[in-house]
Order: sequence, then C-alpha cells, then structure tokens
Amino acid sequence: MPQAELIDGKAVAASVRDEIARRSRDLLKAQGVKPGLAVVLVGEDPASQVYVRNKDKMAQAVGFHSVKHTLDAGTPEEDVLALVRALNEDPDIHGILVQLPLPAHIDESKVLRLVKPEKDVDGFHPINVGLLTAGERSAALVPCTPAGSLVLIKRTLGPDLSGKTAVVIGRSNIVGKPMASLLLQESCTVTIAHSRTRDLPDVVRAADIVVAAVGRPQMVRGDWIKDGATVIDVGINRIPAPDLGPDKTRLVGDVAFDEALGHAGAITPVPGGVGPMTIAMLMSNTLTAARRQLGLGEDIPAF
Repeated sequence: MPQAELIDGKAVAASVRDEIARRSRDLLKAQGVKPGLAVVLVGEDPASQVYVRNKDKMAQAVGFHSVKHTLDAGTPEEDVLALVRALNEDPDIHGILVQLPLPAHIDESKVLRLVKPEKDVDGFHPINVGLLTAGERSAALVPCTPAGSLVLIKRTLGPDLSGKTAVVIGRSNIVGKPMASLLLQESCTVTIAHSRTRDLPDVVRAADIVVAAVGRPQMVRGDWIKDGATVIDVGINRIPAPDLGPDKTRLVGDVAFDEALGHAGAITPVPGGVGPMTIAMLMSNTLTAARRQLGLGEDIPAF
C-alpha cells in the first residue's frame, strides 16, 4: 500500500514568511511604516517563553517592529489591563498578542476582550469571532492555527475545496470552531466531532479532509482514515519514550501517525506540520492589521 504524502509545514511557512517580508519592505518603502507587533508574556511558563521567543524572532526576520513585554507571574490584573490599554493607543503597534495561559488570578476573557479588535492578531476577540462565523472573513482577523491549516489543505488539494466532506475533531474556540467556519466558507460539508461523538471512527471514515484538534495523543487511529484523505494533525502532545532512554519523551499528534501513513493521501507530521504555519499566519495577520489601520486595504495574498 502506498504511503501518504508528507505535508511539509516548514516549507510552506517559509514561503509565506518570504511573501510577508517582501510586502513588509514594500510598506516601509511606500509609507515609512513597519508593521508593529507587541507580545505580552505574564509569568515564566517554559513553553510560553519558547513560543514568545520564536514569535519575536520571526517578527524581526520579516521586518516588523517587534516589542516584547515580560511581566512577573504575580503582576496584578489591573497592571496587565493597563498595559493592554496603552498598547491599544500606541500608533506604532498594529497587533497585540497576549500569550496564554495567563496566571490563575488574571481573567483571560477580560484581558482578551480589552484588546482592540483591529489589533487582535490572535483572532480571539468576540467581534472577530462573530465576523468569521457570519462569513465576513475579509473583515475579520482569523485565528492563526486554523488559517494556517487551511493554507496547508489548499496547497495539498488545490484552491477549490467545494463539495469536499470535512470532519473537524475538536470544538475549541481557538481551533475547532473557527476551522469549521473556514471550511464552510470553502463550500465543504463540515461535521464538528469531539471525544464524545457516537461512532466517531465511522464519522471520520466519511471525510475527505480530517482536522484533528482534540488534544489526546494518537487518539485518531489509522483505520479511521478514509483511503486518500488529507489529514491535518493540530495536536502537540508529549508522551513517554522509554526507547530513547529513562525519563525521555517525544512529541506526537492527535493522530496515530505511523498507522495513518498507510491510509491517508497526505498528512502533516508532528512536529513540522501545523506548528510553523501558526507563527507564519501571525505575521500575516499583523501585516493585514497594519494595512487596515493605515487605510490601505488588504492586498494580502491567499497563499
């Protein structure tokens, strides 16, 4: 049985970054403005620190004005809110990203709602959520992971997805729900499934496109995958890897990758699939936000 094509998220993300860098240079030349991205990190969560460092590095690589605000874990909620208010009014900052999770004493919802929708490059503000759900994608800022996943799907299957059957496993506000909205707008027939869906394997077997974002390591088995389906594995899970040595771990997705290779037509690896696309689409959102705030319109490619 032939093995699935590996969808190289690193290579696609690099092409997106190159395009963003070119358009950023054009903006600086024409308007004298660099897209400005501010990242707010509260606390010392190691994974968050890595993500923020990577985002800052990428922003600088594509020619953005990049600012990082690192606050102690014990910072009062009002101080975080005051910082967001200041960034909202800073004309040099076009995009604001508050790194999650926040410490328990800070109301995440309150902080995220305070970010101006036009600067909400994570796409989490209720106004952006509503615009996307209402089919007004061109007016919204779209969450980065679903946006990047759609780019990978189109790079694999072509720009016209109409009539495809898609199953999104996972119903989170960050991935599952916006992913379903994006696929609906591409004229796919979409099912949102989750860990409590009855007969989940049979539901998945009907899909031309499977997006796994349920947060359970290797939950989706290979024989759940329809032969030739395109599989986008959003999961990032760390599991014990005794074969690598005592106390060693490895990263796996929500799909049993080795099993799925014999069924899928194309599949994203973990790592190296969706992850690089998330940061690339953050850069895209920041450029989009800058152009809108400057009154220049979109001029952003669909990649």
